[in-house]
Amino acid sequence: MRLRHPDGTVVHLAYCTNVHPAEDLDGVLRQVRVHGGGVREALGADRLGLGLWLPAPLARELAADPGLTDRLRAELASAGLETVTLNAFPYTGFHAPVVKHAVYRPDWTDRARLDYTVDCARVLARLLPDDAVRGSVSTLPLAWRAPWDPGRLATARAHLDELSAALEDLARRERPVRVGLEPEPGCVVESTRDAARLLADPPPHLGVCLDTCHLATAFEEPGAALDRLSAAGLPVVKAQASAAVEVPDPAAPAARQALAAFTEDRFLHQTRVRGEDGAREGRDDLHEALGGADPLPGDAPWRTHFHVPLHAPAAAPLRGTTDHLTDTLRRLLGPGGARTDHVEVETYTWSVLPEASRPTDGKGLTEGIAAEVAWARDRMTDLGLTVL
Repeated sequence: MRLRHPDGTVVHLAYCTNVHPAEDLDGVLRQVRVHGGGVREALGADRLGLGLWLPAPLARELAADPGLTDRLRAELASAGLETVTLNAFPYTGFHAPVVKHAVYRPDWTDRARLDYTVDCARVLARLLPDDAVRGSVSTLPLAWRAPWDPGRLATARAHLDELSAALEDLARRERPVRVGLEPEPGCVVESTRDAARLLADPPPHLGVCLDTCHLATAFEEPGAALDRLSAAGLPVVKAQASAAVEVPDPAAPAARQALAAFTEDRFLHQTRVRGEDGAREGRDDLHEALGGADPLPGDAPWRTHFHVPLHAPAAAPLRGTTDHLTDTLRRLLGPGGARTDHVEVETYTWSVLPEASRPTDGKGLTEGIAAEVAWARDRMTDLGLTVL
């Protein structure tokens, strides 16, 4: 879906397909036909954007065989879909029974991460609509925080320099594609403060992917965060529209019981609290915050990295951080001009939501994703953007 900002910028709105399990081309083509096409029809839109997730073996296969990429592009066009962005954060196996810390491997100290990201950029350059200004690819924020040392940082930076050179060559020969590193709680680059410290003045074609669930979980105020990125010379390559779970009173038994329903085995759900002095404390997973050997203090609100549907965030005594998301979109796309041109709805957790909130079939999932995209579209039109 495309919208025009009052400053003339065309802003692409998509939803991310990492919500659907697929590890090969046939699976991705099925996603396109069944879910992508279904969401577009449910929205009544002439055209819808898909932010594709391509597992590393498939990205390698597509990059090596342009004919296969052309087949994917044709399938997208046939379903009334287009792709300007890829999610290259998960490497493979994103819907394995247990993912947790494996989603951060290989990290940017490993050449396999560089090769995968370059493959994704090459595939995207071929998938881009002819009139698209550029493509975007999101990736992990260097690595999980441990193990980490200056030597690993130097290796990661050398790989990012190689990535920049490959993207420069791609822009010269084919199409421009930018890559955004995505700050996430628990990682080397956890926040925009870390991004400004470790990634400032990046080489060409690199910037950040701003995930609003992560931003909220870290208790970062949107205005200050964006100003910090701008001062560091870090463009917002794309924004992922997502919402975290917030617990206003984590000491209340009813709130703890409601939050416990979000504990599950597949994904990591980092949880943070901010004290009165502004200091942040956290645990790496929700069950550790609730009842591990060293649970989080319950005297201030918690936020948990669990992507909840934008149109139906967690119900009382919990809530979703959609107000924070709305504020972030206002600062990204408000009257001051468009500070990004790619927005991607990324709720990949539909299959692990508490059972009462979980879709029971494919139709329910399609309708839920359509409602999320409609929610994001409406927040953008509230800001004065118009649907093209």
